[in-house]
Amino acid sequence: MPPADSPRVAEVSRLLRESGALGTVRELPAEVRTAAAAAAALGVPVGAIANSLVFVAAGQPLLVLTSGAHRVDETKVAVLLGVDSISRAPADLVREVTGQPIGGVAPVGHPEPIGTLVDVELARHEQVWAAAGHPATVFPTTYDELLRLTDGTPAEVGDGPADAAPTRLDAPEAVGT
Repeated sequence: MPPADSPRVAEVSRLLRESGALGTVRELPAEVRTAAAAAAALGVPVGAIANSLVFVAAGQPLLVLTSGAHRVDETKVAVLLGVDSISRAPADLVREVTGQPIGGVAPVGHPEPIGTLVDVELARHEQVWAAAGHPATVFPTTYDELLRLTDGTPAEVGDGPADAAPTRLDAPEAVGT
């Protein structure tokens, strides 16, 4: 089955249409499982790739949409959430909570809502690209649209502007779902 015909991609596509998203799902010629590979395939800066990373915070899944140009600072995110620590979710948990494979996790289309942080670094790009449910599918969007689509919380999740002071969130469940 071609990636664009998969049920997960169809669900992401449907949700994008129903939400009034501006972009549509695009199938790439090959799977792209890293931000660098996606950026190269699309001809865009790696910072314009919205990586969808799943973590576990206080026993709950947490989706972090981060710029492909940097890594998530787990300590910084734990402080923002007011928890002791966060950790990367194992592949089986990622699949369980998103219904999608690592490398293709979309910001939407999950079986249940997931609290989401959206990296403020993505706002530096007029257009960003996110996975669409399969490692060979993506869709164009904007930072503001990602916030709206995910009911996400803007956050500095990695190395960002030096003058930006982190603000503390109450708990993982307080993050938009």
